[in-house]
Amino acid sequence: MDQRVSRLERQGHDPETDLRTAPDKETEAASEAFSPPGRARPWRLYGAILAALIVLGAGGWWLWQQFTHVFVTDARVAADIVAVSSRVPGWVTAVEVIAGDSVRKGDILVRIDDRESRLLVQELDAQLMGIARRREEIEARIKLIDRQTQSRITAKQAAVRAAEAALAAAAAQRDLARQDNDRAEKLAPGGTITRARLDQTRAALETAKQQVLSAQADLENARAAVAEAEAAREELTVLQRQLAELGPEEQRLRAQRERAALDLEDRTIVMPFDGVVDQTFVDEGEYVTPGQRLLMVHDPERVRVEANVKETDIRFFRPGKTVTITVDALPGRRFEGKVTRVGQAATSEFALLPNPNPSGNFTKITQRLPVRIAVQQDGGEIKPGMMVELEAGTGD
Repeated sequence: MDQRVSRLERQGHDPETDLRTAPDKETEAASEAFSPPGRARPWRLYGAILAALIVLGAGGWWLWQQFTHVFVTDARVAADIVAVSSRVPGWVTAVEVIAGDSVRKGDILVRIDDRESRLLVQELDAQLMGIARRREEIEARIKLIDRQTQSRITAKQAAVRAAEAALAAAAAQRDLARQDNDRAEKLAPGGTITRARLDQTRAALETAKQQVLSAQADLENARAAVAEAEAAREELTVLQRQLAELGPEEQRLRAQRERAALDLEDRTIVMPFDGVVDQTFVDEGEYVTPGQRLLMVHDPERVRVEANVKETDIRFFRPGKTVTITVDALPGRRFEGKVTRVGQAATSEFALLPNPNPSGNFTKITQRLPVRIAVQQDGGEIKPGMMVELEAGTGD
């Protein structure tokens, strides 16, 4: 202390004044070193208050969501995936698509060897053409025989009429000759007429009788000719029956031809609807059998969401209810869906191993019911098998 006073005296300072002011300066320096700035304290307070408000707001939002909404995580996207099969056996000659291709309805997917089917169709076409030619031939013969027999029958019928007229004339002559002969027979005994005249009347009567017999024979011949002509016309019936028999034969050939054409058509497998190819199971050169699965396809515009909802929450998923869908693969995106169907039995009812619980030890487990939800596709981004989450309000 004495050394300090002497040093201050040498420097021209008043020791008493400096000793009084020294503690005050040291105290101010210490206070300035250890006390925070006056402006920093409000900002830290404001930050703490803001953080507390955010936490409270988030917690309140979470609680509000839990009380007013139902969340389902056991849900996924589904679609009607169609397994395209072959109806006919054969060697695969071409596979026109691969997995992931978008295909229009009617586009070719797979080609199967069709050489035998094509030849069979050509053979049946030739047989059908032969049936048509046979029909034309029989119809032409029917027309020809019809004209020939009709004219012949007409001529023979005219001959019959002429024979009938000749027979009538001969009968009249016979009757006249009989009357002359009867008179001659009565007059001859009295000598009124000569014996020669009697012989003449007898001869005339006999001649007239013979002419009647000849006319009857001619009439019978004419009638027989008519019958013969009509018998020849019966050939028309035979031809008409042959023509009728061609109908069932043609029908049988047409059925065979349609079956062969169907077999030929089935050897070109086409896309049944607009969609995408999910997977292919055959390669070119493989031999396929009827019913063998070749490809799997689905329509990307017809996807749906299938969820298993707890029985305690199923009342919030009645048909027609609008729900919100979030897809795990598309974070930040929300889709709207509509409940279209609610299952009539819990999923446990369809388990392969039922649990009848015969021992009496019972553990109550919340069951789940299947729910189907329609969702509008957005450019094919929602794909079958994706996991999704559902959110449904409890207030409406």
